[in-house]
Amino acid sequence: MAEYTDLDRIWFVVSPQNPFKKSHTLLHEFDRLEMVRMAIDDNPAFAVSDIEFRMPRPSYTIDTLTYLSAEHPLYKFSLIIGEDNLENFPKWKNAEKILEYYPIYVYPRPRVVHSSLKNDPRILHVEAPLIDISATSIRRAVKEGKSIRYLVPDNVLEYIQTKFFFVD
Repeated sequence: MAEYTDLDRIWFVVSPQNPFKKSHTLLHEFDRLEMVRMAIDDNPAFAVSDIEFRMPRPSYTIDTLTYLSAEHPLYKFSLIIGEDNLENFPKWKNAEKILEYYPIYVYPRPRVVHSSLKNDPRILHVEAPLIDISATSIRRAVKEGKSIRYLVPDNVLEYIQTKFFFVD
């Protein structure tokens, strides 16, 4: 997204509790934060944020965007989502407010049911190389004992192997 959009910087906001996911299916929030840090540390176009760790749970995107905008009034924030999230986007808390105040960049995903928002002029569809890897597929591979080498940076793989005794 950093290479295929006009965005100056990509902030990875680690969410301790996504309202659409069961928390027991995720690694501890601090482990996820550390892995994101490790994965993006060498890219100056990326930053990691733990802002949602200090906010009420579950985390709602509109609240995070509002908070970030208030804390950083000189920045203009946008939202990046995968195309697979677009179908359920109208169910998000204050989805219309997000659309009204924050540009939404949509990364293409394979095998996606097209959303009613597909042609909304407030949605910016990004033409970028399609990489068919998701956190869900990585979690599934780990659970099934499959290798995730080449799916995550080497330092993240080492972290997972060391911390969780996963063997590649």
